Amino acid sequence: MISPNDRKKIGFPLLVSHNTEMKKYTEVYGLFLESGYTKELCEAYADAFLDNAKKPLPFDIIQLASLYDRIYDHKTAYLYIEKLIDKKLNNEERFFYCTEGLKAYSKIGNWREAADFRTAHINFLQKYTEKASLKKEAELYMALALTDCAAKNYQQALKLLKFGYKPQGANDFTLLEIFITVVYIFAKAGDEEGLRGALQNAQSCLKLFKQFNFPWQKEYYEQRIENASKCIL
Repeated sequence: MISPNDRKKIGFPLLVSHNTEMKKYTEVYGLFLESGYTKELCEAYADAFLDNAKKPLPFDIIQLASLYDRIYDHKTAYLYIEKLIDKKLNNEERFFYCTEGLKAYSKIGNWREAADFRTAHINFLQKYTEKASLKKEAELYMALALTDCAAKNYQQALKLLKFGYKPQGANDFTLLEIFITVVYIFAKAGDEEGLRGALQNAQSCLKLFKQFNFPWQKEYYEQRIENASKCIL
């Protein structure tokens, strides 16, 4: 979940209600600071910015879908992503709509829908990431890998994750997410030897972290790794 300062940069549509909206966002963010990704956080976010909003912002719909993904409620994430079909989005919104969509479709097992969704948006995604950050490039490759994983194309999924990501220091959460995705793919493939190696890599990566942004974060990622080894992502 992005910070209130980063959310402020995006802005709210009605300037007269800007301070009120930012206050609500800060209150919801407080739940995230305290407990991390929880059902309570998702419900509070939905209540504040979607369920009672006349025109929810695409950004808020996408971020809420991402929050539900983090608590493994992929069906609800899918439902929110579906709300953006045929909506006018700017390039950044469309990018995250696509990556969250690919993840949601793949994780609930709709591999054919995920493949069709990829086909419909792949040209935009490839063009967008040509000038995007390394982190966004990683987001795309992980989403594409999950699409292949859902279709049981495990070798192709693993190949996609070898796109040449360069570690960004000791506290590289993107690298850790890549390793966790690899654990998940080996688990889904039923490759026990590969899974052991992937688990070791993910756990070793986590041990390199010198600090965390939130008190709950280390335990959260330990659980993420364990869950991925059980085909839960």
